[in-house]
Parts: sequence; C-alpha cells; structure tokens
Amino acid sequence: MSPVARPTQEPCVWKRRIQSQGALATLALLLLFGGLRYDEFLGTQNIAFLSASTSKFGLIAIGMAFVIMSGGIDLSVGTVAVLASVVAAQLSHHGVIPAMLGGVAAGLLAGLFNGIAIARFKLMPFVVTLCTFIAARGLALVISNRETVAISYETGFDQLADGVLLGVPVPVWIAGLAFALGALVLRFSRFGRGVLAVGGNEEAARLMGLPVERIKVSVYALSGALAGLAGVLLAAQTSGSPTEGAGWELIAIAAVVVGGTLLTGGEGSILNTLTGVLLLAVILNMINFENGYTDGPHLTLGSYWQTIVRGAFLLAVVVLQAQLTRRGPAVH
Repeated sequence: MSPVARPTQEPCVWKRRIQSQGALATLALLLLFGGLRYDEFLGTQNIAFLSASTSKFGLIAIGMAFVIMSGGIDLSVGTVAVLASVVAAQLSHHGVIPAMLGGVAAGLLAGLFNGIAIARFKLMPFVVTLCTFIAARGLALVISNRETVAISYETGFDQLADGVLLGVPVPVWIAGLAFALGALVLRFSRFGRGVLAVGGNEEAARLMGLPVERIKVSVYALSGALAGLAGVLLAAQTSGSPTEGAGWELIAIAAVVVGGTLLTGGEGSILNTLTGVLLLAVILNMINFENGYTDGPHLTLGSYWQTIVRGAFLLAVVVLQAQLTRRGPAVH
C-alpha cells in the first residue's frame, strides 16, 4: 500500500462504519418507538409473522450482497424467485425435497446464465440481468399458464412456511443459517476474499492470479440459487404465483447498501445486510400498524405508500453513501 493511500482509506472506512452502526441504532429506535406506540408491535405473534415473511427477502439480499461486493448488480432476483416458486409449486406434489431442489435449480440456472454472459462475454451486468428479469417473468407465465399454481398440502410442503421448530418459524431457521454461512464464507474463506478483491480492483485481482471469471460466475450463481430458495418459501407461503416478485430487487439492493456495502464493490458485510433487511421490514410493518392505529393522531397510508417508502429509502441510502465516501474509495 502506498503512503498516500492510507489517509484516504481510514476516513472512508470510519465513515462507512458510522453508516452501518447508524442503521443498527435506527433499527433499535424504531423498535422502541413501535413498541411504545402500537399494541402487540413487539408481541410474539407480530415478531414471528414479520421474521417469517421477511426471510425470503433476506435470502435474496445475501446473494445481492455478494454480487454488489464483486462490483456487479443483479436485477433479475425478483422474477427468478417467481419462476422458482412456480416450479416448486408444481413439484410439491412429488414431495418437499423435489420441490426445494427444483426451485433452487431453476434459480441456479438463471444465475449461471447471468454469470457466464457477464464474465465470459464481457457484457454489462445491468443489461444481462435486466434481460433475465424479463425472460424469467415470461417463462413463469408460460409454465403456470398465467394462473396461480396450487401447492400440495398432503406432502407437507406448506410446513416450509407454516412450520415451527423449537418455537422459531422454519423460514427463519433457513434464512438464519444462510446468513451465518454467508458471513463465515465472506470473512474466512478464500472465495470471500476473492469477491472483495475483484470488486475492489478487478485488474489488480487478475494480476494477483485470482480466477476473476470463476468468481464472477460463482457470485451470480449464488445469487440465483438463493433467489430460487426464496421462491420456494414464496410458494410455500402463497402458492406459485407468476405475478409476485415486483420490486424485490430494490428491496435487496436497499438492504445491502444500508448495511454499508459499497455500490462500486470491494467492501461489505453480510451481518450488516441483515440489519438493512430488518430495518426496511420494520419500517413497512410500522406503516401497517399506523393504518390501524386508533388511540390518537395518526397517518392513514394506502398500500401504495409501501412502494413509495421503498424508493425513498433506497434513494436516501444511496445519497448518504455518496456523502460518506466523497473523499475517495477505500484501498484494499
């Protein structure tokens, strides 16, 4: 590292640490405010519902975090999850395992297509994943014949959404395990270090002998597989609906960025991404509680306000990150 790089690195790292810790502090304050204002906001039933329904977004956010840390973007995760939900719903009549494997495989294939097109053919991630976004939506409509695909309750597939293990919903166990594994891989594995190196400086990573193309293909494959798993949970919760998934990619990007991950790549955290997922989920949950609040002055916000809040939230986070990193990128 050159002597002139160090003064640039330290303030940027310090500022992004403030951003990630600020997200955690904001989450704590919102939970406190919600618990004081709304009845049952911190009740067991609401917490279980919120955590279970948020699990699928958490899975997508993990994959998105690895993609963004590598310097890319994946706009296809929402419709890939929808495609996987349709596949999983159709296979649910053959058992839980075939349904899960089918849904994850559908996502994995979409991710591999993205990765190969981007890494091997040097195409722009934005363009490739946007094409996959469109194609996956169309394929889901074709496979489902434009109708919701009913799941099988006889095989117990619905227990992936409704089941409880040791008092914790099954989707929370699945997402929690994925977050734990993702954090360990990023922190301690050669693959995790390679992702950060490629995102920080691709040419330098190539000169260091890192398999840049393989890493790129791997992060998109991982993103697709996790989107597929999220689709499996979606199918177990609501059946295989080809019209779901709108805006899921924005939720994932917002959650990743609010945790301090650089949109330019090279730095990020899986655990801070979890904070971002929970923060956005709590904000949207508070809107629902505010609509039903009757004990004093309150705001009445329609369902479309959730979309507005998501967009405003993402914009605010991007502006904040731009301000925090104005002095220049960190050197890795």
